[in-house]
Amino acid sequence: MKLKRKFFLLVVWVVSILACKDDKKIKDEINSIPLTVEVKRFDREFAEATTADIPKLKAKYPYLFPEQYPDSIWQVKLNDTIQQELLAEVDSTFGDFKKEKSDLTLLFKHIKHYFSAFEPPKVITLTSEVQYESRVVLTDTLLLLGLDNYLGADHKFYGGFSAYIAKELDKRYLTSDVASAFAKTINRYPRNRSFLSRMVYYGKELYLKDILLPITSDDQRINYTPEELGWARANEEQIWRYFIERELLYSTDSKLDRRFLDPAPFSKFQLELDSESPGRLGRYLGWQIVRAFAEKNPDVALVELLDMPADEIFKKSNYKPQK
Repeated sequence: MKLKRKFFLLVVWVVSILACKDDKKIKDEINSIPLTVEVKRFDREFAEATTADIPKLKAKYPYLFPEQYPDSIWQVKLNDTIQQELLAEVDSTFGDFKKEKSDLTLLFKHIKHYFSAFEPPKVITLTSEVQYESRVVLTDTLLLLGLDNYLGADHKFYGGFSAYIAKELDKRYLTSDVASAFAKTINRYPRNRSFLSRMVYYGKELYLKDILLPITSDDQRINYTPEELGWARANEEQIWRYFIERELLYSTDSKLDRRFLDPAPFSKFQLELDSESPGRLGRYLGWQIVRAFAEKNPDVALVELLDMPADEIFKKSNYKPQK
């Protein structure tokens, strides 16, 4: 028995060494990708502008100046005290934006490695008067970042927001939000109306972040606080049992989205533990299902995984919740 155990440990050790070598090779390949990220600080340019500069700004950033608005609107905005305060707070929080640019460059290199057709968009930073639902806008050529949506959960500008919304308005989630925006361009929303299919859809997005943001923490990837992630992990088995016992996986009840998938202050089990739980726990479990599938099926390419139906991923994952 001792000999068998030693042999088993030797095999595990060899596999681990080979995996580390593969990981290092991929890391080196990604780091060597020649990729430059262009960042335009429109927020700063606007803050330093005068009325006479408006025509030049409109020519440089036509997509930020809708034609239906006259120049007088922008002239008023230049002198608006709230706008000036927003710009000052953004400048205080982000400074030269050097760290964020580095993080975005690394993200774009990872995307380029796995999706060769990807071309990095031009990054435009701006203030959006705290329109948090559109704080990241990604097109084929542009990435618009509303930096006034990332000043920190306790910032005075967010005083009227629900706590579950305000907690995500922190710059630690900025790169994760950009990765989510990219994921939505390649991860198709399922036509299947089952709860499982939507769980796995969000699970694919989060697993994609595992790949594209390898040095980012799990709580940042899912936009949880560390405490919320700890709660999800500690109660994973109970959550899964709840879903199974109530036969929710193949249910087409649209109310399940609001209870377990949509942003919310907590998940709605209709139990005493509700107030302790974070929202979006269905996404968390979908993530664990996709992770389990990827671990057990390492030969399946990332692009192939994204195209696979949820039911197939679930059956081949042999998912077992953490105890």
